[in-house]
Order: sequence, then structure tokens, then C-alpha cells
Amino acid sequence: MLLTPAPASPAGSVRVATYHVGLTRDGPGLLLRDILREQDSRIGAVINVIAAADPDILLLQKFDYDHDLVALDAFADRLGRRGAVYPHRFALLPNTGMATGLDIDGDGRRGGPGDAQGFGNFAGQAGMAILSRLPVMGKDVRDFSDILWRDLAGAGRQALPVAPEVAGVLRLSSVAHWDVPVVLPGGGRLHLLTWHGSPPVFDGPEDRNGRRGAAEALFWARYLEGGLPHPPPEGPVVVIGVANIDPLDGEGRHGAIRHLLDHPRLQDPAPRSAGGAVAAEAQGGVNAGHRGDPALDTADWPDGTGAPGNLRVSYILPGRGLKVLASGVLWPDGGAFGETVIAASRHRLVWVDLALPE
Repeated sequence: MLLTPAPASPAGSVRVATYHVGLTRDGPGLLLRDILREQDSRIGAVINVIAAADPDILLLQKFDYDHDLVALDAFADRLGRRGAVYPHRFALLPNTGMATGLDIDGDGRRGGPGDAQGFGNFAGQAGMAILSRLPVMGKDVRDFSDILWRDLAGAGRQALPVAPEVAGVLRLSSVAHWDVPVVLPGGGRLHLLTWHGSPPVFDGPEDRNGRRGAAEALFWARYLEGGLPHPPPEGPVVVIGVANIDPLDGEGRHGAIRHLLDHPRLQDPAPRSAGGAVAAEAQGGVNAGHRGDPALDTADWPDGTGAPGNLRVSYILPGRGLKVLASGVLWPDGGAFGETVIAASRHRLVWVDLALPE
């Protein structure tokens, strides 16, 4: 079976997508340079994938932030020339690369990428961004990215796997947590609860990153349950982003993402692809021992001993009150478009079609 680009979304629906594009550079302004030069083949492949999926609302993961959203505007302009027009663009400064003044990674020096609130060589590296055909209510956005990890509801004052002086400044969000309302055609709001969790590796036996990533995922459960000083959003919600945790396989605290998948206010459309299943079988290695359904995988990592293999780490979880019409992972099982998808990113674009509330 050869899967072509995602089918067109039906009338009276909105297509929501998340895509970890990995468009980050080692210094500020370099991503803008590469977008404008139009010589980077991977940027071109990412644009082709997005144009093929044709979402109405798109959350980009790992896209460098700049103050005036110049790189995002340039990227949207290139998409527009492909027929994917996004008049509404949104991003805020993430925690990545934000200096703390402390030696967080314990290497005896301060000011390195591991000493920032979230790993990064400069403020704004590897942030998040939203492109939308529907208006974004920027003034009503709730940015939770400054909440300290130790203050997360449910975590209480339990000891964290960091020094006390670090716990006093370290934020929960390794990238960001945003509640972004968009205006639906009928006049209502859809709240996008967006985040990008820390990968559960690159630490030691204290499992700092694994524990942080789990807390980042559980943040949305606390928010929806009214466990924060901020009241939960009224109206329909969609939890959307990269958890960097698979429900069953790989590193990470699987119970955290399963708790979110099973949350009574949310539903899991379980987006699937034929390509994920074909890739897991063809690549073998650690994939052969995975317990999860490979058709649900959203990322293609190395498959050798000690490697994670292919995992489900990107999620779109609509609220229970929304009707899911279709969903999928844009992972063809071959062909020219499949080669484009592979060239674009090790992650796959995930999409869900939602019926517009009446």
C-alpha cells in the first residue's frame, strides 16, 4: 500500500497538526538566512510535507524564535507560495537558551547550553511556533513557561533531582507551556494546550530529564483538573505537542503520558500510518522488542542496541466534547513522497480533523 499525502479535510471541519521540524541553528539569525536563501534541501522538504498535509492550525516544534517572528514570517511566506497560506502566526520566547546564572549541568562552568532553563546555545533556540488560518487571540494567551518545577501542583515541595539553589530558579518547562485560544468560524474558541517536553535522556541515575519530562506532561492534567491558580479553560481544548515519552517503549516515565491519554476530559484519536509499521519491521533491531503498535509511531530514531528505535512521542488529544472525523501520521510506506518525508525530519507530522462545534 502506497500512502500519498493526507486526504483533504472534510467540509465543516478544522485540521490541527503538530510537526517537530528540527529547524534550529547554532546562532540567532541563521535560520532566517537559510530560509531566505532557499538552498537548504531539508527546509524545502519540510515545506513540501506541510503543504501536503494542509492543516488549518499547525504547531511547529524546534523552530528558532526571534523577537519580531521574522524567520517564522519568512517560512510562512514560502509556504504561501506553495499554496499553504497562514495569515496568523504566533510564538513567544521559550525557555530554551534562557540564562540562569547557575551551573545546572554540573560541569563546573556557568553559561553553557546545559545551564539554561532549557538546553540551548542562545535564547530562543529550538522554540515553538503556531501557523494558523484561524485568528489567534494573542492577548488572551496564557504563558505558563515561568512556573517553577518545584511549584507544580501535585509535585508539592518534594525534593527534586537538582541542588537547592537550582530548584529555586529552575522552571518546569524545558521549552514552553502555552494555552493559545484560536477563533473558530462560528465564533467560539478552541484552546490549544501546547508544549514540548524534555527528552528522558542526557542525564544520570538521578533521572532529572526523565522526571522533568513526566512533570511537563502531567502539567496539562493538573490544569484541566483546576489544580493550578489559573482556572481551566472554558470550551473545547486540544492538548498538542511533543511529550518525548512513548506510552510503552523507550526511555521515559510511561505512566505520565498514559495518564494524559486516559484523562477523562480528553480523547486519544490514536493517529496511525502504514509507513510506521513498515519501517519498524524493515529496520528491526530494538523495534522487534517494542510492545506498542508501530503504526502509532511518530519518530524514527536509530534501531541498534541501546538506541530508542521508533516511538510515539507527538500527540494531539482533543477534548471529549469534540468530534474526531479522521486522524493520521504522515508516514508513507514508500515512493517519492515517502523520501521527502524522510528527508524533512526524523519526526512525522501528526494531524487530526475535528468537526466544528455547532
